[in-house]
Amino acid sequence: MLNYLTVLVCCQLAGELIVTALKMPLPGPVLGMAILFAGLVVNGGVPDDLGKVADGLLVNLSLLFVPAGTGIMLHTGLISRDLVPISVSILVSTVATIAVTAAMMSVLSPPQSGDGGASAGAGPAAKPAAEVAGKDGSDA
Repeated sequence: MLNYLTVLVCCQLAGELIVTALKMPLPGPVLGMAILFAGLVVNGGVPDDLGKVADGLLVNLSLLFVPAGTGIMLHTGLISRDLVPISVSILVSTVATIAVTAAMMSVLSPPQSGDGGASAGAGPAAKPAAEVAGKDGSDA
């Protein structure tokens, strides 16, 4: 499993090095994730041990937010001075994210029949009681 942790760190490092060398306006870890994704596509999927390493990191991910929260508390003066632009940008980006998600959902999801999805095979609740119990009304 240490090998797969090394793979994750090397992908992030490669992303950082490429971004720094080419002076790209992109976070290094984002490029590192793209490199990792390309490697996984070439490999044909996620190896089980890599999944275990990633799950272990995700369990402890909340610990990484502590330094960010501390940094925010240290710079409350700067934040209070720019509170309106920060609030507007958060609001606009949230609305834009919801709109793009809704648009993608409507484009990518299959069309609904208009009956609330009851005919889409939603299980026994979507069928009339006679069909669930059997044609003659028995529980066969």
